Order: sequence, then structure tokens, then C-alpha cells
Amino acid sequence: SESGPAKGSPQYSASYGNAIYHFSSESNRDAFRADPAKYAPQFGGYCAMGVALNKKLDVDPMAWHIEDGKLYLNLNKQVQKKWFEDVPGNISTAERNWFGIQNLTVAELDEE
Repeated sequence: SESGPAKGSPQYSASYGNAIYHFSSESNRDAFRADPAKYAPQFGGYCAMGVALNKKLDVDPMAWHIEDGKLYLNLNKQVQKKWFEDVPGNISTAERNWFGIQNLTVAELDEE
């Protein structure tokens, strides 16, 4: 929602990519289904700052930010503070990195 994330229910679920998303209402789920690319988090739902650092990290849904209509998630609020220091630069770096890491597993990245 516009005011922030709300706990979703398996009753209102939709899949996109390799993820299953739970929504708080049927209307939210249906809006997502109509245009999932518009609503899905960037970088496959991994931590945006992590991707900028060439890593795939889990996220805290409360550490969210919408920039230019796109949803970015971060590991936690502390990491998000670092993200906010240079949002455009971090997005640019993360987008370049994502091209190279999106098809790698976390284990494969840890080996590098």
C-alpha cells in the first residue's frame, strides 16, 4: 500500500518470477497480477544495497523505498541509511551488477 507494507495472506497470493507474493486484499493481488513488473521489487526482491555491493542478501519488508515508481528493498533500516546516501548512484551500480549476478545462486556469489 502507499503507506507501507501490510502483512499479506496466502489467501491472496500470486506468483511472479521465482517468487510467491502474499497480499492483504484481493484488489491488491489483482492489481499485481495485471502488471507484476510495475509492483514487484527490483533485483528479484534481494537487498538493493547488497546488489550494489555484488551480493544477494535477504530483506526486511519494512526497509522499503519507492524511487521513480520502482520498489527497492534493503536488508534492514541500517543498510537502508547507507542506500539513502546516494540513491541514484546505488541504483546505477546495482543495475550494472544485477546483469552479472541475477542468474547466480547465493552460494556461487559467496565463492567469488
